[in-house]
Amino acid sequence: MKAVILIPARLDSSRLEKKMLADLEGEPLIVRTWRQALKSRLAARVVVATDSQEIASVLEERGAEVVMTSPSARCGTERIAEAARVTGGDVFVNLQGDEPLISPENIDLALQPFFSANPPDCSTLVFPMQPDERRQIEDPHVVKVVMDRKGFALFFSRSPIPYTRTKMPTTTFYRHIGLYAFSADVLEQFAALQPSMLEEEESLEQLRLLENGFRIRCITTSVDNPGVNTPEELEQVRAIIRGYLPG
Repeated sequence: MKAVILIPARLDSSRLEKKMLADLEGEPLIVRTWRQALKSRLAARVVVATDSQEIASVLEERGAEVVMTSPSARCGTERIAEAARVTGGDVFVNLQGDEPLISPENIDLALQPFFSANPPDCSTLVFPMQPDERRQIEDPHVVKVVMDRKGFALFFSRSPIPYTRTKMPTTTFYRHIGLYAFSADVLEQFAALQPSMLEEEESLEQLRLLENGFRIRCITTSVDNPGVNTPEELEQVRAIIRGYLPG
């Protein structure tokens, strides 16, 4: 079983200009994500998939493996599917380029089911929230997930799910962490599918899998590190990295 981490990275970003090249205490953001991915114990290779020569040059001068992809890719999964055809492998991790603090243990947690006797179509991570965390539960930027008794996703939504009818809810809410692992075959099938109705309504590409009958295994983690989508989150991550640095 050969596992490959693929990191989609495009230069354009609607909320933070040239986000992938933003400086994080002396290193570009995408470089820090790549370095964290290299710490995975289960992945044989780490490859960045980009349509930007500027991003490619920054990475290659530091020794990273880069695959140039088409600028017409509609989403990150289509970009990594294109790269997967070049790199080869049995299972692929889609690790977002804006995760410079990603835990290598979380990467391996998502990969572990593929080293079992019954590998899933796809795996992803979820993080438990408590009912009193209403701000996050109601935040449309925080994706929630509900699962069946075996841990397979029933639905992902930007809305609070499940809906609570009582004033004292006891349900555990789960926040989705956007790290995926796919078998090579499922990744190729996914990229060939047209965007689905629920995917477009929620703007969540994983719903394309559910609408087409694929199963997503959700693995609960107790570790979640902030990604970078906004200037405020960029400053938050800078502060965390400064706390790690000596002196």
